[in-house]
Amino acid sequence: MSEISNNRPIIPSATVTAFTNKEEQFQNETLRPIIKMKHDLLIAFFNHTLILKKNHYFKISEDKRSDYIKSIFNKDLQFKNQLKGIIVGQFTTGEFKIYRNFSSALNKRIIAIVLERVLTHHNELREEI
Repeated sequence: MSEISNNRPIIPSATVTAFTNKEEQFQNETLRPIIKMKHDLLIAFFNHTLILKKNHYFKISEDKRSDYIKSIFNKDLQFKNQLKGIIVGQFTTGEFKIYRNFSSALNKRIIAIVLERVLTHHNELREEI
């Protein structure tokens, strides 16, 4: 195990068994710990994205905010590519070799996990003027 992966949090619920497929194993052993470790950066990055979108998120009603967040995750390709770069940049060389074999499926998992994290922690988003 390299130094880069030694600093990652352990997630007890991210179990891996003999029946776990390689993508789910990579998700639980690599993606989820990285995403948890980078929580503050991911929230700050999404907050910056909202600012670039002229703080529209903060002007809409509370009940429409989750749909607005989901639309950014679904439609904004530049945002999604930068988001994936933040996560992939935390891989070891060995992890990257695994990632490139399943990159399409793992990219979907990255987006889904970070989306869920942002939706769960939307109260940490702040309007900046």
